Amino acid sequence: MKYKLLHTCIRVMDLEKSLKFYKEALGFRETKRMDFPEDEFTLVYLTDETGNYEIELTYNYNPEKPYEIGNGFSHIAVGVEDLEASRKRHKEMGYEITEIMGLPDRPLRFYFITDPDGYQVEVIRA
Repeated sequence: MKYKLLHTCIRVMDLEKSLKFYKEALGFRETKRMDFPEDEFTLVYLTDETGNYEIELTYNYNPEKPYEIGNGFSHIAVGVEDLEASRKRHKEMGYEITEIMGLPDRPLRFYFITDPDGYQVEVIRA
């Protein structure tokens, strides 16, 4: 039996702010949107240029307080060829980013950027 990764769901407080981040900062495109006004939520699916995997943004209308990310979830990861240019661009866009880092005794090859809801996205040299 074979399984294929389809999507990862994250809950967001401000759908437009999150869409701007994932589209402008990471170059994702919207593939599908489903509104459920009676149940008070909207689902928006985004993918990269390959279209093989999606992030599902779940927006519950009028959330009372920010979601707790929890201590079990760590991050989403994306790859990019020019890590330094990507980091510079994200810094110029005003997003919270870390320095470029590496695993112990390994070359520097990733940094983290924080989305509007506090989710970490690891940007790795591809």
